[in-house]
Amino acid sequence: MHWHWFHPFAAHAGQGTVLLALAVLVALAVDRLWGEPPLRWHPVVWMGSALKLLGERVAPSTPNTQNSKQFWLGALAWCALAAIVFVAYAVLQALVLAVWGAPVTVCTAVVDMPGLALGETSVVIATLRLLMAALLLGVLLKPLLSFGFLVQEVRAVNAALDQSLEAGRERLSFLVSRDVAQLSASEVRESAIESLAENLNDSVVAPLFWFAVAGLPGAALYRMANTADAMWGYRGMRGGRYWHWAGKWAARADDVLSWLPARITALLLVLPAPAQRLTALLREARKTPSPNSGWPMAAMALALNVRLTKPGVYRLHSAGRSPTPLDARRARRLAGRMVQRLVALAVLGLVLGCTMGRWYG
Repeated sequence: MHWHWFHPFAAHAGQGTVLLALAVLVALAVDRLWGEPPLRWHPVVWMGSALKLLGERVAPSTPNTQNSKQFWLGALAWCALAAIVFVAYAVLQALVLAVWGAPVTVCTAVVDMPGLALGETSVVIATLRLLMAALLLGVLLKPLLSFGFLVQEVRAVNAALDQSLEAGRERLSFLVSRDVAQLSASEVRESAIESLAENLNDSVVAPLFWFAVAGLPGAALYRMANTADAMWGYRGMRGGRYWHWAGKWAARADDVLSWLPARITALLLVLPAPAQRLTALLREARKTPSPNSGWPMAAMALALNVRLTKPGVYRLHSAGRSPTPLDARRARRLAGRMVQRLVALAVLGLVLGCTMGRWYG
C-alpha cells in the first residue's frame, strides 16, 4: 500500500478531506471535553521553553543602535527552531498516515472476514483505519489550538473585576502584555474583550487554517511562529532583553502567517452582516499598528457595538458604548458561535469529501 507522508490530499482528495475534517472535529471535541494537556506534556509550552533559551542568547541585555548581526542571529534561531518543529510534526503525521494506509481505490491488500464479501471486507478495514487515523490526528492537533482555556481566562478577568479593580488588573496581566497598572475598570474589560478577539485568530482559526493547508506541520509551525512573536516580537526592552532587532524577524513572520487567517476570523465574527458593517470593518481594522490584530478586534467591537481602546495607540468603533459586564458575556457567546461555524465548515468538508469522486474503487 502507498501513503503520502506530508498531506492527505496528496493521496486522495476526497478521503483526505474527510480525514482532515474528522481530525478538526476530534480536536474541537477534545478541547471542549478535556481542555489543555498537562503543562509538562504541552508542545506549545516546550516551544516557549526553547524560545526562552534561544532568546537569552540572541537578544542583548542592553539597548543598542541598529544591529544587523542581532537581526540575522534572531532570524537564524527562529528558522532553526521552525525547522525542528516542522520536521518533528511531519514525522508524527507520517506515522498517522501509515495507520490510515493508502486510499481504498489503490489499496491492494485485502483481508478476508467471515460473513463479508471480499470487496466489503476491504472497505470495512480501510474505513476503520481512516477513523483511527482521524482520531490520532485530532488528538495531536488539539494542543496546537485552544478555545476553552481562552474563554476561561477571559471569564476569570471579568469575575476578578467584579471583586475589585485591582483584582481585575492583576488577572488581566496574565492575559495581555501591556502595562495594566493604570487601567480603569472599563479599560480592563475592553482589554479582555480585545484579547478574546485577537486570540480567536491566534489560538483557533489560524492553526486550523494552516492545518488545512499543510497538515500538522503547518499548524505546528504557525503556533511556533505565534509564540515566538509573543515572546520576541517587541520594539524595546522586555524580560531584561532588548528585542528591537533580535525579534524583528519573529514579528514579521507572524504577520505573514496570520494575514489571511485574521481576515477570515473577522468575517466569521461579523457574518451575516449588512454591507455597512463590512465597510466599517474595513475602516476600523486599519487603525491598529498591527496589520492583523485590528481585524478580529474591530469585528468584535462592531458586532457588540462597543468601543475598544488601547490608550494612546488606537480606538476602535469610537461611536460604540463602553463595554459592560453583559457585553463581556455577549463577547464569549459570540466567540462560541464562531467556533460553531467552524464546526459547521468541518461537517461541510466531511460531506463534500464523502461525495468527491468514487470512494471505493
